[in-house]
Amino acid sequence: MTFQVHPLPAAAFQGLEQLSTRELEDRDIQLHVSDGTFPCRVSLRDVPAGEQVFLLNYEHQPNRTPYRSRHAIFVARDAVETVPAADELPLMIRKRLLSVRAFNGRHEIVEAEVCEGEAAAALIAGMFASSEVDYIHLHFARRGCFAAMVTRS
Repeated sequence: MTFQVHPLPAAAFQGLEQLSTRELEDRDIQLHVSDGTFPCRVSLRDVPAGEQVFLLNYEHQPNRTPYRSRHAIFVARDAVETVPAADELPLMIRKRLLSVRAFNGRHEIVEAEVCEGEAAAALIAGMFASSEVDYIHLHFARRGCFAAMVTRS
């Protein structure tokens, strides 16, 4: 079963770099300097140490469902949207403990597992073997942050 990992769209974060410190604060957005471990949800890579990242709240599950959800994410200051090849899990995902949540067409969780990132591709393929699964959300299990959405490709 082939799958596709989707980055968040760069357009959703355009203009953040032009906001003043006060304007960022008014939107509950923080600007940090990466230590090399901050995962950007647009470029799907860990932001290199010394580069700036925005920490902001993002609604990754906007659908009308009891599972509607938002959480903190990092976005690199000059993030370039990167779409991985089919069946490719970016290193920033493969190297972390994940919560893998499979959703149906009503946006309800129908299956969920925790796994090491290196084992996620097989788990994703297994979840997509069920016709009940429409899409999958990956979260970083330790902090609970949304990592990426996965669909069949």
